[in-house]
Amino acid sequence: MHNASNLKILILDDDHFMLRLLTHMLTNQGFTSVSSCDNGADALKKIDVADTCPDLILLDLNMPDMDGIEFVRYLVDRYYTGSLILVSGEDERMLQTAEKLVHAHKIPMLGYLHKPVSPEKLFALIENWTPPASKKPKSLAKKVYAAEEIQAAISNHELVNYYQPKVSVATGEIISVETLVRWHHPTDGLILPDQFIGIAEQNGLIRDLTCQVLINALAQAKKWQQSGQELRMAINVSMDNLASLDFQDLVVNLVKENNLSPQKIILEVTESQLMGADKRIPLEILTRLRLKRFHLSIDDFGTGHSSMTQLRDIPFDELKIDQSFVHRAWTDETLRAMYDASLSMAKQLDMDVVAEGVEDLNDWELLRQTGCDMAQGNFISPPIQAVDFPRWTKEWQNRVRSGLLENHDPA
Repeated sequence: MHNASNLKILILDDDHFMLRLLTHMLTNQGFTSVSSCDNGADALKKIDVADTCPDLILLDLNMPDMDGIEFVRYLVDRYYTGSLILVSGEDERMLQTAEKLVHAHKIPMLGYLHKPVSPEKLFALIENWTPPASKKPKSLAKKVYAAEEIQAAISNHELVNYYQPKVSVATGEIISVETLVRWHHPTDGLILPDQFIGIAEQNGLIRDLTCQVLINALAQAKKWQQSGQELRMAINVSMDNLASLDFQDLVVNLVKENNLSPQKIILEVTESQLMGADKRIPLEILTRLRLKRFHLSIDDFGTGHSSMTQLRDIPFDELKIDQSFVHRAWTDETLRAMYDASLSMAKQLDMDVVAEGVEDLNDWELLRQTGCDMAQGNFISPPIQAVDFPRWTKEWQNRVRSGLLENHDPA
């Protein structure tokens, strides 16, 4: 426990019984600087004075005059640097939404508690409090690269493919890999795609970039095929790629040159990218590719605004449930509902289902118990280079043989 005499705590709740109860809990635990307010206006007066400004606020959400959400906005206006714990009788979804809002405001939040408050849970959260002065400094802003630098990276073959496996949940069999491009910058090291893909799209470079990714991915697929490892190869496709009718010919010709079957190639299109686009040319390209037996995958399903429309209009045969609905869905009712709905819809449409963002054994067990087809995420493997794939394959097979697929109930 932190030095209780050094931690200034403010309790804000309109319920006088709760004020007395929480004050009693804290003082019994040795906290000597505990104050309370039954309304937001008085609490803000304390925050405006350095000597009474708290390090930690226990905040009720549902209060008359100024509710907890409005109070947080006033904290932002005051550049409050302390931490929050939400204490409320509201339901789980309301508390989760409030927590997301606090995080969006960049105010440190230790967690939330349901009323009636358990002393053990309260003190467990307070244990996580960190003085503002000792907090890690904010990470530096990501470097912005010019279009000319990205063009040079393409020309100099500095873009390198990494591959993240997708495995069968039922058997552990390695089914496919998703191609994820990285930039091996000569001086800045490994650059992730969020720092250069958008710039490439904005400056007409995405076709050349995707072409290089395709060439390298299909050449690697050929090597794996020749070594006897039959893997599907998934490649991300930008909407800018689908704006040109010759993209279909590019994909078909590259697959033929590498003596690969179209059935071994998956083109992944992010659902949110499909929004607002003129679908005529993309629909023609995707439909023709599907006719040639390429697989089409709708990526990050559930994050766009018209999920069902995409499934209705485009002949996808694989659905990837976004990681934000997968990780911790075993313990979060809201996430579980989203996950179940996505899985059920895909099954009814006779689509393969991939769950992204599988981070631990509990996530894996949920997929196993619900009959999801495939899993992808750091629990299985982070994105790796092709040279590391044989080593990972052996490690994964050993994990499977050692009992990964045994029946474990999520904690």
